[in-house]
Amino acid sequence: MRASALRRAPDGLAERLDALSWQALAGALDERGSALLRGLLSASDCRALIEEYARPERFRSRIDMARHRFGRGEYQYFAYPLPPIVQQLRSALYAPLAEIANRWQQALRLPQRFPPQHAQFLARCHQAGQTRPTPLLLRYRAGDYNCLHQDLYGEHVFPLQLALLLSAPGADFQGGEFVLSEQRPRQQSRVEVLALQRGDAVVFASRHRPERSARGHRRLTLRHGVSRLHAGERYTLGIVFHDAR
Repeated sequence: MRASALRRAPDGLAERLDALSWQALAGALDERGSALLRGLLSASDCRALIEEYARPERFRSRIDMARHRFGRGEYQYFAYPLPPIVQQLRSALYAPLAEIANRWQQALRLPQRFPPQHAQFLARCHQAGQTRPTPLLLRYRAGDYNCLHQDLYGEHVFPLQLALLLSAPGADFQGGEFVLSEQRPRQQSRVEVLALQRGDAVVFASRHRPERSARGHRRLTLRHGVSRLHAGERYTLGIVFHDAR
């Protein structure tokens, strides 16, 4: 299976989204709990999103990670309305991911199912008091890192989310790899380090994924983080599909 879920690399974001091979994505997610989307954002997309970080009116809150013992670095949650590119990514990717999410729910014998449109799912979140937007920009500098964690935020949790690397490894920063850990029942945890380039995205399990076993499916717990940055500055866009309390 190819590491990339893109069949081609057209110029516009809409065309790149249309070119995604969801069969390849679903296969990678089922096998590993993560899948790479190479070249999802252009260099100009990445620069435009990085520039948003210095515009406080775009955000609802800023988090100092060291203060909360999340690691070192900081991030900001976007306010509504989201920037158009963030809204486009969130809306367009939700529908095909919802099909995978519902299949996972069935495999794990979990009752909740996800509606086909993101607006319908957000309405469910908002009715439960989860009204604050969760897409975020993260900034790391030399010595910063992000501890292994899950982005849950409330009762309603969508099983998949994305991280999109906006900075260029080797040119803008060194170190700072994206890390996934998978806790397996009665086994030691498995760790995977994903080598992202600028514009690449990784879609991964927010909390659990199913794995086929002799008795059907068992539930594996995933957490994600970022290793220590050795030099430079690293920006990431996070796309979480459920809103927060």
